Amino acid sequence: MTTRYQAIVIGAGPGGYPCAIRLAQMGVKTLIIEKENWGGVCLNVGCIPSKALITAAKRYEEITHANTMGIRVDGLVSVDMGALQGWKDSVVKKLTGGVAQLLTGNGADRVIGTARLVGPNRVAVRTEAGETIYEADHVVLATGSRPIEIRGFSYADARVLDSTKALALTEVPRSMVVIGGGYIGLELGSVYAKLGTKVTVVEGTDGLLPGFDPDATKLIARNLKKAGVETLLSHKALGWEAIENGVRVSVEGASGPRTIDADYVLVTVGRRPNTEQLGLEDLGIAMAGPFVAVDEQRRTSAPWLFAIGDVAGQPMLAHKATHEGEVVAEVIAGHDVKYDARVVPAVVFTDPEVAVAGMMEHEAAAKGAIKVGKVPFAAIGRALTTGETEGFFKVVIDAASHRVLGVTIVGAHASDLISEAALALELDAEALDIGLTIHPHPTLGEGVMEAAKAALGEAVHVMNR
Repeated sequence: MTTRYQAIVIGAGPGGYPCAIRLAQMGVKTLIIEKENWGGVCLNVGCIPSKALITAAKRYEEITHANTMGIRVDGLVSVDMGALQGWKDSVVKKLTGGVAQLLTGNGADRVIGTARLVGPNRVAVRTEAGETIYEADHVVLATGSRPIEIRGFSYADARVLDSTKALALTEVPRSMVVIGGGYIGLELGSVYAKLGTKVTVVEGTDGLLPGFDPDATKLIARNLKKAGVETLLSHKALGWEAIENGVRVSVEGASGPRTIDADYVLVTVGRRPNTEQLGLEDLGIAMAGPFVAVDEQRRTSAPWLFAIGDVAGQPMLAHKATHEGEVVAEVIAGHDVKYDARVVPAVVFTDPEVAVAGMMEHEAAAKGAIKVGKVPFAAIGRALTTGETEGFFKVVIDAASHRVLGVTIVGAHASDLISEAALALELDAEALDIGLTIHPHPTLGEGVMEAAKAALGEAVHVMNR
């Protein structure tokens, strides 16, 4: 016997569960299928738990340096990793429980099981009770991604960590080798460096955070060095061997091979979309490299099948997946909409944070004449009052039209500040639209306003170029 729905969503991560909620809100009979945990990777072993640990490590560092503000901490400040993990898990539990309640509360049916497409409009779901076939007018793939495993570094080994295992350590390692100098490696490496771990980052290219603004990466590299993190650029990880209570990692660079002993090796070289074992090949669904090929409505080559989030292509970011999920829900409900976002902001939760909306300076300069306004955090009064003055605001505009092309913010709370920039780009704003908007004082947001004015040569709190 088969059960029929108007829509089936496969995967309950940041793309799938908003899609199912919106479908149910619009009266579409919806089933959402999740293989493991409501909220997917992001809520359970990604965005949320990593930011919880980042916040805890930052708080620990702030306490140990509170004397700069005249606050004296008497006695030993220590980290109880068991208690820290317990707090992190409580945050995750609240959010994932909320997802399940929202799905049910809005009228979406839920099933835990492994799904596979077994024909047009047909989904087989295997649970502990056996296999059930469901039919639907529309099916949405929101199956996310997983860490890439490189040759010689199997995540099955206890001493080889992926991001999931790194978020669950119940001890502060004495040392750790991080393979990959992208955002995941630097975020997690920074957490443990702040907690006292000797961290070595091995990056295959000649710079950290490949593709990001060079001004930003220079500052991040300098801060990592100050924190005692060793970075080996243009180095390749060759393999590892077990030693007593740890690993010996072999790497090679221009100066030749060397080995590094550590408690753990963390591999963070990217993520791979989960498109295997879904039955896509049997149905002849078109692919775009490792991703499912989609159109502006996120419809695949089969009109009844949609794909969103990490399986639908770059950027592989949770907020992009959420937006796609809501767009697809509207399409299925019969509305004439499409995915036409002008910008998808990106954030790296290093210290300081790096946030980008639109084009970075080097990207915009390669396309034509630009003007750039750059204001240091140290010129903003609120930054001085918080003691966090590292970083800058950078606004890039078209030299002729003064349209905002991109904004890069490096500094404390950059992740919160970048939304104003994303809105400006979405509205096709000019620099003066930001510059003439009265920002409250004293706030960090004034830096965006000042940088927009600086791009026009009208800044008043920094010298204009």
